[in-house]
Amino acid sequence: MLVLAVDTSTPAVTAGVVRFAPRSTAAEGSDAGIETLAQRIVVDARRHAEVLTPNIVECLEQSALTPSDLGAVVVGVGPGPFTGLRVGMATAAAFGDALGIPVHGVCSLDAIAAELLSEPELLVVTDARRREVYWARYRNGVRVAGPQVCGPESVDRGGATVAAGSPAHAALFEMPVREVTSPTPHGLVLVAATALISGATPQPLVPMYLRRPDAKTIAEREAAKQVGR
Repeated sequence: MLVLAVDTSTPAVTAGVVRFAPRSTAAEGSDAGIETLAQRIVVDARRHAEVLTPNIVECLEQSALTPSDLGAVVVGVGPGPFTGLRVGMATAAAFGDALGIPVHGVCSLDAIAAELLSEPELLVVTDARRREVYWARYRNGVRVAGPQVCGPESVDRGGATVAAGSPAHAALFEMPVREVTSPTPHGLVLVAATALISGATPQPLVPMYLRRPDAKTIAEREAAKQVGR
């Protein structure tokens, strides 16, 4: 099966085409039979919409494939900022609808952790802006806390011995920092492996915003004016 993998939950705009051909019904966590054919990862928090689709097209061209060759889409559903996250999810949903193929949503922090399965106690953090971080903690590749959003000082480090994700934010926790800074196509597909193997009907795509977007509706703005009077 050929899988399109995308993520826009971080400043990195990620797109890739992955060949998923598990040699057995391996449980989630095994990467047997996952091969990245092409990937584009561009770090630009302000150009998710402009960069993502051209990167997908480039990945397909590099792999000598067309959209009709794809059998599934995997997309990171966050946590992430509202504006960037919706670009990846909307694009993934559009490809799935146009091609009539399943679209599987996965936690973007899980995709980062999937590249570090050998770490027994791992903390993954990404930039949530407002001097906060999105975070989750993993034990032997399994998420045991999070995802949550808060200031770095309030993160439950538990027994974490290494950190990954946003380098600047991971460095705040005074522990070794691994070089996996954002979700990769390989990590995204690895998290979705069980669903892809089983052929399960995907759950509806639900973004993990973890907090309300900065933008307010007209009703909310009017209500705020009334409170201020």
